[in-house]
Amino acid sequence: MKKPIYIFSSGELKRKDNTLYFENEEGQRKYIPVENTSQIYIFGEVNINKRFLEFLTQAEIMLHFFNRYEYYIGTYYPREHLNSGYLILKQAENYLDPDKRIILAQEFVRGAFKNILQVLKYYRNRGKALSDVEDKISTLEEKIQYCSCIEELMAIEGNAREHYYKAFDIIIDKPEFRFVQRTRRPPENYINTMISFGNSMIYTIVLSEIYKTHLDPRIGYLHATNFRRFTLNLDVAEIFKPIIVDRVIFTLVSRNMITKDDFEKMTNGIVMKERAKQIFIEELENKLRTTIKHRNLGRHVTYRRLIRLELYKLQKHLIGEEDYRAFVAKW
Repeated sequence: MKKPIYIFSSGELKRKDNTLYFENEEGQRKYIPVENTSQIYIFGEVNINKRFLEFLTQAEIMLHFFNRYEYYIGTYYPREHLNSGYLILKQAENYLDPDKRIILAQEFVRGAFKNILQVLKYYRNRGKALSDVEDKISTLEEKIQYCSCIEELMAIEGNAREHYYKAFDIIIDKPEFRFVQRTRRPPENYINTMISFGNSMIYTIVLSEIYKTHLDPRIGYLHATNFRRFTLNLDVAEIFKPIIVDRVIFTLVSRNMITKDDFEKMTNGIVMKERAKQIFIEELENKLRTTIKHRNLGRHVTYRRLIRLELYKLQKHLIGEEDYRAFVAKW
């Protein structure tokens, strides 16, 4: 089974014949098994060349770049090998028709809301006082079907997340990890730093799964298709952020796997130290490998596989085979 490779050190990525290897600043080499690698994440200062990128294209391996502040910079997206002209036309058709676009956008938001409510229910059942937040988000969820434009839908989604983020302090219940409010660039406290990092990771994970389908990641529905490179991954990630990223954050903090000593203040805000990023990614990978019983398939699948299945459902909707319904966790 292919798996991602994470590089935190500085050095150079090189190709040698039909093999890849990373050479750090001390000249130490670590070989990368191409046949077992799905994608490469770069967090350090790493040099690459055209010959290396050509080999990545042949091997269909994506390369994701992050800067020292954990900000996602971009992705080397190899030449598409599965893209379907017919499906691209269908994606565009569903985007350009306002009635068709709003149906998909509503379902992405509805899926996000329902999974947020599942997270809140999970912690309420463990003694957390979250009923008030649940009620407010449920009330907002009822308004989704009446939204006639994307802007109205985004406003409701933003309002719901504001209520949801206030629940973080109740769930985490640690003074040093107070959330207060959502801040992004720069994140102004520990939890905001973890959310930004986790969201960037799930965006690249969904993007990597899109690459393995006939879908074009440049055409999204909730997030406007514009001069940004990718938008469909942002849409689909909304469904999975609460049940993957947020649950990972709650686990890391509640079990003291990451503490306040794992952060440092920079001029550009608060960042995680390398140890914290490695622990976060390890727990995220554990979550993605976790299996759940799939109701329709009648067998267990991993969370990573669930993302791919979500994309297949979207494909069926676009070609008119089956109406799209977002995945909702039932644990």
